[in-house]
Amino acid sequence: MIRILAAVLGATALAAPATAQEARELSIPGNPILADGDYYSADPAPFVADGALWIVAGRDQAPSDVNDFVMSEWQLLRTEDPASGKWTHYPAVARPANIFAWAEPDRAYAGQIVQGADKRYYFYAPVMEKNSDAADRFAIGVAVADRPTGPWRDAHPAGPIISQRVPVANDIQNIDPTVLIDDDGKVYIYWGTFGKLRGMELARDMITPKGPEQKVEGLDGFFEAPWIMKRKGTYYMLYAGNKAGPTSDCTPAVYHACIAYGSAPSPLGPWTYRGVALKPVSSTTSHPGAVEFEGQWYMAYHTADAAGGGHFRRSVALDKMEWDDSVSPARIRTVVPTLRPQPAPVPSRNIARSAWATASNYPVPVQFWIKSLNDGITKSAPLPPDMWGSWTQSNPPRQWIEYRWDKPVTLNASRIWFWNDQPAGSGMGVAPPAAWHLEYWQKGWKPVRGASGYGVATGAYQEVSFRPVTTRCLRAVMDASTDGKTHAALAVQEWEALAPEAAPVRVRGQAEAATRCN
Repeated sequence: MIRILAAVLGATALAAPATAQEARELSIPGNPILADGDYYSADPAPFVADGALWIVAGRDQAPSDVNDFVMSEWQLLRTEDPASGKWTHYPAVARPANIFAWAEPDRAYAGQIVQGADKRYYFYAPVMEKNSDAADRFAIGVAVADRPTGPWRDAHPAGPIISQRVPVANDIQNIDPTVLIDDDGKVYIYWGTFGKLRGMELARDMITPKGPEQKVEGLDGFFEAPWIMKRKGTYYMLYAGNKAGPTSDCTPAVYHACIAYGSAPSPLGPWTYRGVALKPVSSTTSHPGAVEFEGQWYMAYHTADAAGGGHFRRSVALDKMEWDDSVSPARIRTVVPTLRPQPAPVPSRNIARSAWATASNYPVPVQFWIKSLNDGITKSAPLPPDMWGSWTQSNPPRQWIEYRWDKPVTLNASRIWFWNDQPAGSGMGVAPPAAWHLEYWQKGWKPVRGASGYGVATGAYQEVSFRPVTTRCLRAVMDASTDGKTHAALAVQEWEALAPEAAPVRVRGQAEAATRCN
């Protein structure tokens, strides 16, 4: 969830729109919309224009082993029928320094396009000021165009409308703007991240702060990515929340976000937390946008589900958003993410994905996630929730992880992928285990017999074969590295349990707990 911070054109320079040759026609139903890994997309902001549903999004460009938001441009997606899977993709419709003379290139983060009363389109974009002594140089500019594809020009060439210096001094990171034009024509803007949300009124010119800037409170677990909307007289705020913990309705892991929401009787509150609209997805960040199109509400969000995707190579998805009007204010029913049709799973010896995972430190510390043990994914540069981990201020000398199946299974091998940030022999941080072994349940825990050897190297699978056992439960018991005084923590990206023969494998949800081994 942590945002990583890191030519000049004239003040009236235009961002070149995509040409007809640059636009791509897509016709594959399902999510994500851009799925082939050729062009990643993130931070979606949907809007309706010219009888079509549009989504403006940033472009993720980070290499697979780089954990940073590398984003240099914005793009558009357009459809006249979301169910059809027919989209037009307009790449590179705008770049920060091409629009704003006062902005640095790159860092094309989450923006929103809104059509004003004058029928022109206004693009609220967070960019970095190139000449600023602010502690955080992110600022929000406004661009204007006659059509969504541009060309876009700076609507306020004097500089950003919001920064740590204007309209009043603030100490927050000024990103993730969202704008609402109310039924009475008044304009409201909201923005913020790292748990700090601000809101204020703009003049009807869509640019001039009318103020005063207000702190928005009452949205439990707010982290970033606000999205303001109105339905049947009630104001709703979607946002990325990371109120984490084993009993949280939002997320068990602090790095991951749910999409939570609150409601208010007026644009600037008071706000009341209402619940979760979208559970955590495959990317650590989550970013919502919602819009009504031809009588149906839709939620746009991003995931890591495209080919080669990841936490910094995200892709936009769109699903229907339904309302429960039996309560007041109306409740947003939890959106169920959909994927485009997938090929049948390849038969595999690895039956870990049909098991329920637990550990000696369950519930695990909130920076890690137990479900990553058997999600079938390893990464060259993982984040903490991509693994099971045991780090605390005081680590025990031994830890274990365990798989449980509903019925007995036969196993004859296992593979484990350790992770570390400290070398073997360390008593701090996360180090490879000093040793480990496998145990199975048979009226008590017993070591597997005939083990071929237990490697402790990190960054690759360590495989051990053994005489076949039939059991409902398997444990990997790990002795922690130590310097003789303290013990290091342990971490595992992936743990496979291998049957003698390949077979179709059911993928089990982590909520489907199996009974204990006793």
